[in-house]
Amino acid sequence: MVVLAKRPERSELLMPAGDLQKLKMAVLYGADAIYLGTPDMSLRTKSEFTLEDVVEGVEFAHKYGKRVYLTLNLFSHNKDIPKLEQYVKTVRKVKPDGVIIADPGVFQYVKDMAPDLELHVSTQANICSWLSVKFWQEQGASLAVLAREVSYAELVEIREKCPDIKLEAFVHGAMCMTYSGRCLLSNYMSERGANQGNCANSCRWNYKVHMRLKDGTIKELELNEHTLGLFEFLLEEGVREGELMPIEEDERGSYILNSKDLCLMPKLDDYLRIGVDSLKVEGRNKSQYYVALVARAYRMAIDDWYEDRENWSPEKYMAELDTVQSRGYTLAFHEGRLTNHAHNYENTSTIAEWEFAGLVNKVENDAFIVEVKNRIESGDVLEFVSPVSRNTIFLRIYEFIDNRTEKVTDAVNAGQKPFIRVPFSLFDREDLEELRTSYPEMTIIRKERALTREQWNRLKLDKESSKIEQGHGSAMLYEKKRDALAVSLDEANAERKFKTPRIGVEGCCGRGCNGCLIFWQDPSYAKARELMLDKKQGEMLDKNSRGKMVLKEIA
Repeated sequence: MVVLAKRPERSELLMPAGDLQKLKMAVLYGADAIYLGTPDMSLRTKSEFTLEDVVEGVEFAHKYGKRVYLTLNLFSHNKDIPKLEQYVKTVRKVKPDGVIIADPGVFQYVKDMAPDLELHVSTQANICSWLSVKFWQEQGASLAVLAREVSYAELVEIREKCPDIKLEAFVHGAMCMTYSGRCLLSNYMSERGANQGNCANSCRWNYKVHMRLKDGTIKELELNEHTLGLFEFLLEEGVREGELMPIEEDERGSYILNSKDLCLMPKLDDYLRIGVDSLKVEGRNKSQYYVALVARAYRMAIDDWYEDRENWSPEKYMAELDTVQSRGYTLAFHEGRLTNHAHNYENTSTIAEWEFAGLVNKVENDAFIVEVKNRIESGDVLEFVSPVSRNTIFLRIYEFIDNRTEKVTDAVNAGQKPFIRVPFSLFDREDLEELRTSYPEMTIIRKERALTREQWNRLKLDKESSKIEQGHGSAMLYEKKRDALAVSLDEANAERKFKTPRIGVEGCCGRGCNGCLIFWQDPSYAKARELMLDKKQGEMLDKNSRGKMVLKEIA
């Protein structure tokens, strides 16, 4: 039997890495450990790690005193077995701090072939009870990753009954609308394996209602001002006869399966208090910005709790997490069951009032060389978020110097992956030596993001929903904010306009095709009518010099 690893004195922060740069970002911004894998053997088909990257990544992490866990959590088929020998041989040379496994056969194989490796049991094994934890412990596992569906009360009991094995629990990241990794929607809808890191997120798609007529024809049921009041759709579950549950949908569709993102920061002190050994953040497909700022928030929260447990409060760390795009946050299964506040029924996109502005690529003697990640305009305020200091610095910037051409512009776009020069002379209130040492390469830069009224209202609703889950929100305020979101959604739809006019009184659209009287009768459109004679019904005027002249003439 493998000698079990000693439990750490403090809970570790475990961050994901989908490529080598994200691994380095996680290390610099406070992770104690990083988990990663290669595409073929780790249930992450989108992973960008080669074996050479893995070697470099482990060396980098160990240099900073951090741990690295490699994922080998595939469910093996016969075709996978020949790869295992090569993989295990390579892994032993890399010397990771743990290997994450789900398949019992693979577990036994690695245990026999590499008895020196520490074995962790993956969340794919669906460990939900202390009985399962004890089983894996007896097989030689040093750590058990608990399923997201384990409640806090269950976790407390597991910790009490299994004091000698390390436990790992998810604290942050995307949630599955079904049982983790067991969703059939992605496989059915797009033939992409949900538990292979290749999920199509079919649960987050917009579904519309159709109806089948008695003659067998199927029609889309358009809900508009004329039909909205004519229909009501109700579900009746088999054993709840007479209990009719409404299915609500408007012209925007419905996101009935769309889970919010897990965030246990408001309850993090509970997890630290009972001694959860590893606090896991989901997101190997997420951005550098996500990895850095989520790591930073949890790093500060964990350190502050150990420093002063009695006065710890989650508010300032939640404010940091709010700068990272999410679908809204939920406590998920923490209390044992999901509530309606765990899902986002209005929209599936992620949102935040801040965005990734850039990344410090190089620190020169007199300037930062910054890789631009999103459009930056004159007057934007950039916030430099240090990986080594809690202090951030702000800079309102008015012009951008291309590092290659030295051309100066008043805006810069990320499309061409530009690098700009930000002279230290612009930081007139900062110590220059601190700029060089506290804001090294790979420093994240963020900026405020302009949001629509709909997006602001959605953020307000999500925050109120999160408060209700925590037991100190207001149902009345929630209803009020939900109504405000509904109004702004309707306003947004009403404001949508086509680029070209739909009717003649608004001006000529250049089509001249649908009996537009002003086009066919007004003398000012005579030349346009002549050009339209050889066009097909509905075809636009040519976008050549002649067409432009005509459009200018008839505008």
